[in-house]
Amino acid sequence: MCKNIVIFSTKGGVGKSLIASNIAVSLGAKENKKRACLIDLDLHGTGDMARMLNIAPQRAIADFINLIKTSPRAPDAKDFVFHTSYNVDFLPGIIKPRQSSLVEADYIARIFAILEKEYDYIVVDAGRNFSDVFLEVLNRANLIILAATPDILSIYQTKWALDTLQFLQFPLAMIKIILNRAESLSSIALHDIKATLPVDIIAQIPSDGRTVNFAVNRGVPVVIDNPKTKISAAINKLCKDLLANEKLFIEHRDIGQMKNKDMLLEKAGTFWQVQGLAEGLGENADYQSDMDEVILLKRRIHSRLIEELNIKSIDLKVFSDPKKSKELRDRAEILITNLLAEDTKSFISSHEVRKKLVKEILDEALGLGPLEDLLADNEITDVMVNNKDEIYVERSGKIELTSKKFISNEQVKTTIERIIAPIGRRIDESVPMVDARLPDGSRVNAIIPPLALTGPTLTIRKFRKEIFGTDELVKLETIDKTMAEFLKACVVSRKNVIVSGGTGSGKTTILNILSGFIPNNERIITIEDAAELKLQQEHWVRLESKPPNIEGKGAVGVRDLFRNTLRMRPDRIIIGECRGIETLDMLQAMNTGHDGSMTTVHANSTQDVLSRLDSMILMGGIELPIRAIREMISSAVDIIVHTARLSDGTRKLTQITEITGMLDEMHIGLNNIFIFKQTGVDAKGKVLGGFEPTGFIPTFIEDIRIRGIKLPDSIFKKQ
Repeated sequence: MCKNIVIFSTKGGVGKSLIASNIAVSLGAKENKKRACLIDLDLHGTGDMARMLNIAPQRAIADFINLIKTSPRAPDAKDFVFHTSYNVDFLPGIIKPRQSSLVEADYIARIFAILEKEYDYIVVDAGRNFSDVFLEVLNRANLIILAATPDILSIYQTKWALDTLQFLQFPLAMIKIILNRAESLSSIALHDIKATLPVDIIAQIPSDGRTVNFAVNRGVPVVIDNPKTKISAAINKLCKDLLANEKLFIEHRDIGQMKNKDMLLEKAGTFWQVQGLAEGLGENADYQSDMDEVILLKRRIHSRLIEELNIKSIDLKVFSDPKKSKELRDRAEILITNLLAEDTKSFISSHEVRKKLVKEILDEALGLGPLEDLLADNEITDVMVNNKDEIYVERSGKIELTSKKFISNEQVKTTIERIIAPIGRRIDESVPMVDARLPDGSRVNAIIPPLALTGPTLTIRKFRKEIFGTDELVKLETIDKTMAEFLKACVVSRKNVIVSGGTGSGKTTILNILSGFIPNNERIITIEDAAELKLQQEHWVRLESKPPNIEGKGAVGVRDLFRNTLRMRPDRIIIGECRGIETLDMLQAMNTGHDGSMTTVHANSTQDVLSRLDSMILMGGIELPIRAIREMISSAVDIIVHTARLSDGTRKLTQITEITGMLDEMHIGLNNIFIFKQTGVDAKGKVLGGFEPTGFIPTFIEDIRIRGIKLPDSIFKKQ
């Protein structure tokens, strides 16, 4: 099997071209019986290596690539390499400087695959720039050699190169150093160099300028021109070590490089699907085998990373500090890269695969694991973790099972703790349920055993970064312009509004839209269990409830906050959601001068809102007659806006209803002003229908007009 040795340096003048050419010649010596190929891919030093060997090649990799592009037949390596008299074949990257742009990274792997069938060793002078071509060459390497000299600038540059290679997920196990001019008078002490550079120095080549210059001027490799010198002895010894010591080389493993990869590339899907590693492509045994291998590999590296970094003892507050979190993540990323090579005794050829694998392990150890990508996907609105093996999402109104999985239920619980710790909340057997939010405002609910029988369960309602306006909702057909115009008039004229709907029906979105109509000169106070409202006004005070501490004390509920709000001189009060006895306080406030207040309520229809309000007040232990409660509701609430998620996943504002007062001693009058009327479902399951007025003109229309808002009666006319 061919071994690829890639030699480079980010600093010029360290002798990498001389080292590369002489290593290749030594490996190809007749006594070694090895087929060797020397490649010059230093595209900024055109022809230097050819002059060192006193040869004039006529074809280059640039020509190789051109033939691959234009010819239907596979090229033959023998048509491109130059056969030298030193038992080594030579292939330059380019012949002329203007050919540099013709050497494309996408073709490097194919060229090496052709060459590897012909040779035992390929030695590459890779230049000194981190280009796409350079990275593709490194991806083919079994051994990366950094050429350096023992001076401060070269050692500094070499350290920078090592750090960069680690950032690109190249493990230290495959990187070695050759120290050139090792015996120069001004050199840094060897022990200082070893202390600075965390990789092995596999050869020290002595300084012998006279011998080198004489050989270069004659166009003959040093090991041929003067084989008895110390410099030749050092290079020949290095080559004997390379021939004898298999441990210097790291094998490749092409995870996910399936036979039908080209077919997979045509499919839409996640990166792992493209690589043939995603669940859903697992009908083929090869796919499932690879998938199992990756999962097991990730588990092993995850366990070792936790042990190496002692993650379990890290203060969870670190994860909410961006600077400390980044420092920890950078350190862990390098460690994972090296652990991967150490665990598998091999190197994953694809940089994209390495990067993805490292990211997933990082996310699992230090982030939110498989949830990271789901939270970054703008098309996903909800993430639902049933247990370690079941992660569902809602996309475009439809719930679907993903291929994502946690390593264990313990990792699910760790993820929950990471979310809630920065905001001072906890979850354990004594407090097995918790509401919280992510730093971006996404709403989180978690529940763990013994209450959750299938394992820790996590539900995340994602916080939309973009703020919807009425124009966007009209485009999405959630509402029409007439309804939006009417609702704006209601808010500006300080009507009290309740937004109702089922879970995930868009109540909070509608409440945000309505709050946007509030004049900018008014003082708004919002009260929420988990803050998710997004108001645009400048004069906005946000309040959030607080759960009890570990001793069960210190809780501050929505009702407590509401009572305090009345002392804060609000113009408008907005409660994110009424769930309990705070409903009574809200109604009393609406009745006593805080017009224009808003809240949301879980209900299946506008009629159901009334019974929900009754039950929330009564369940709070308030002994009031139903009649008194309903009179309070009828005088406090002006409008109920009902939202619903329909069978096709779309969300619609299905009713705008006015509360017209008491019909009799027990019944409240309701009149729909606008409705969404469903007419059917098309062949694709899309709900058909439209918004229409009912013909009822709201009783407060004159109040709206007195405030200078023009709403013609025609908008309420039934079509």
